Amino acid sequence: MKRTSTLSNLTSVFIFIFLYLPMLSVVMFSFNASDMGLKWGGFSLKWYQQLVHNELILWAAWNTLVLAVVSTAFSTLIGTMLAIGLYRFPWKKRTAGKLNVLLHLPVVTPDIIFAVALVIAFSVIRYTTGLFELGLTTMIVGHITFQIAFVALAVRGRLELIGHDVEEAACDLYAGYWRVLTRVLLPMLKPGIIAGAMLAFTLSLDDFVISFFTCGPKSTTLPLFIYASVKRGITPEIHALSTIVMLVTIASVALMQKLSPNTKH
Repeated sequence: MKRTSTLSNLTSVFIFIFLYLPMLSVVMFSFNASDMGLKWGGFSLKWYQQLVHNELILWAAWNTLVLAVVSTAFSTLIGTMLAIGLYRFPWKKRTAGKLNVLLHLPVVTPDIIFAVALVIAFSVIRYTTGLFELGLTTMIVGHITFQIAFVALAVRGRLELIGHDVEEAACDLYAGYWRVLTRVLLPMLKPGIIAGAMLAFTLSLDDFVISFFTCGPKSTTLPLFIYASVKRGITPEIHALSTIVMLVTIASVALMQKLSPNTKH
């Protein structure tokens, strides 16, 4: 039994090393004073200092933040309403099954297919109405379309955990639907809503494929900037930028875990 436990621990350690060693290498070389790739020239913060004074990177960071915040706000609102509507409305069993499939489709559909579909949709709308020129607006709409499903699934899971008993008890005490929604349901859904919002924010922050297909010439985000820079050659400055993006993502996931305790009411 002890031998099996030791083997299991060693396997776990190996898997974690395999997963995180590439990222740790990026972090390490972001502090490399040398301009030459794998040649270590000593510890230095100059690449981070250059990022602060790089207007292109600052503009890309601003676009990334605006895109993530706005798309997360809209997707959280719509996804929460969708989850409540799907779970609380008395759908027929066959209809509910089909709606469940539709809800999971954006999660399992490859990003490239989703991105091409968005490009076609925007092209049709632009051809008929003249609206939706590629830019930050189309990127926000594109991100909302796939974020909604993740938020709705997170909130729906919380709804299934809560059940109907608490709401029915509130209705028995003559609470109207609006009061039940604002004083009972939404406070109990808070962990699920926060989890869905943080997941949507993280996905938007790191997204490349959909952003690449829906962006305009003035709507570059950090993932797009990193991709364009890597094509010209990887520099320690790119390592520093990648490290910052990675740390923000990790912080978002940690915050999601902290604000979404697995508690039962």
